[in-house]
Amino acid sequence: MRTMEFKMERPGLVEEGQKVTITEGVLPSNYYYIIDPSLAMSGNYPFRERLFAREGLVTKVEETARGFYVTVEFDEEEVH
Repeated sequence: MRTMEFKMERPGLVEEGQKVTITEGVLPSNYYYIIDPSLAMSGNYPFRERLFAREGLVTKVEETARGFYVTVEFDEEEVH
């Protein structure tokens, strides 16, 4: 299992236990990921840390002073 954190701008867009679909974006030296349809965005990940799964399960939604953060768990063993 692999977990990733996404930043969400508004509360209530996803809930714990919800299955989500991920879209991958490519920058010159990194990948980034978006929870569809543009609900939350990950940080940048180097090519060696590419995510191969495209579906995950929301395990935590947390509000902090910096905004809302969503933790998603992915089962990459199914993909390989």
